[in-house]
Amino acid sequence: MSYSNSCVSPLRSPRVVLAPERCRPEGSALMPVFALISAVITVVALSAYANHKLVRLPDSIGITVVALLLSVGAVTVGEFVPPVSAWGERLVHGVNFPALVFHGLLGLLLFAGSLQVDVVALRRARWVVLLLATAGVALSTALIGGSFFYLTRLLGLPISLRESLLFGALISPTDPIAVLGLLGKARVPPTLLTQITGEALFNDGTGVVLFAVLLALGGTGQISAAHVAALFARQVIGGLAFGATVGFGAVALLRTVDSSEVQILLTLALATAGYAAAEALSVSAPLAAVIMGLAVGGTGRAGIAAPLRERLFQFWQLTDDLLNLLLFALVGLQLMALAATVRAYLVPAAIALPLVLLARYVSVGVPTVLLRGVQRFEPHFVKLMTWAGLRGALSIALALSLPAGPARALIVTATYLIAVFSILVQATTVGPLARRWLHTSS
Repeated sequence: MSYSNSCVSPLRSPRVVLAPERCRPEGSALMPVFALISAVITVVALSAYANHKLVRLPDSIGITVVALLLSVGAVTVGEFVPPVSAWGERLVHGVNFPALVFHGLLGLLLFAGSLQVDVVALRRARWVVLLLATAGVALSTALIGGSFFYLTRLLGLPISLRESLLFGALISPTDPIAVLGLLGKARVPPTLLTQITGEALFNDGTGVVLFAVLLALGGTGQISAAHVAALFARQVIGGLAFGATVGFGAVALLRTVDSSEVQILLTLALATAGYAAAEALSVSAPLAAVIMGLAVGGTGRAGIAAPLRERLFQFWQLTDDLLNLLLFALVGLQLMALAATVRAYLVPAAIALPLVLLARYVSVGVPTVLLRGVQRFEPHFVKLMTWAGLRGALSIALALSLPAGPARALIVTATYLIAVFSILVQATTVGPLARRWLHTSS
């Protein structure tokens, strides 16, 4: 499968979820739209049921495990029964995964996630969150990009420094959604949960912007440092300002309404149309979505009657859970599309895994050292932040949005392997490790 950069871009691309004709893999035929949607929902639902009855892992993790097993089974059976392989390929190829993430789910998930954040606690942790989500992401990108470049050169693989830095940028943002419930059960202090959540919400936005800037550098090769700085500033500052303006405007409307149904519709419009408008203005839509969610969840919370507020937040909690289940299932099913490249690049992808974990440790450790004089940190903060920093659907979507080329298959394989490891290994062990690190030192 090959999605060229004309199919989707993290900054500007067609608002499509299903793969358009020009993005269709060679020689494949897509299912009808309704049949495709029905098949995806059915696979997700059956994966959820199998996990609930048999595997019994936390929903997001368990669904990924079941979907991975289904993918492996379909690939294996497809070697002997070609129609099975053909059906699986039509199912996975029919979903334009980058477009689904960037223009379907990301805005809703970021809005729903930031809606649940304690704004007062986030304000107290603002310097930790700010430094980790900016300097931390930049440092992680540089460390991963540089080490991955030299690793691939030693292995004789064709990848440039810019492409290595693109890999660093797309793999640096963390996605803690699946792990927050596990940390809550491990009785992790609320302050630490706020720091993990806040960093992930904002580093998604800065990671996408950094990736897009690096991608733009490959266009003409004549982009100046001033142009790069202006593009970065427009994305970040523009996204924050737009999100605040639209978010607080929506809060003013919500306070004048005494119908939970109308409030839900207004917030749905905010999360979808607000995200699309930010993209149209070429500012960071992920950052705008985070600020819009914080505005409604913080300032708006106090201005809405308690019964209406409860229904509104219950709706978004359920929406957040369902969309995450869908996304994690699709991550598992992507193996059917990547089976060939996974086999071809398994060794360099596996070697990249410890590089990413080490870069995460350093990119959290350096800001922590700088802030120790003004900020109190929980014991084993750096280790826990490193292990709780999951990579997921966003990283895979960014990798799949890369233009076709010799390096793309390697980057996609490494990204997928790291994402699966973080979901299946890190997420399932972070709870016990948190209990051991935090409670034995208290």
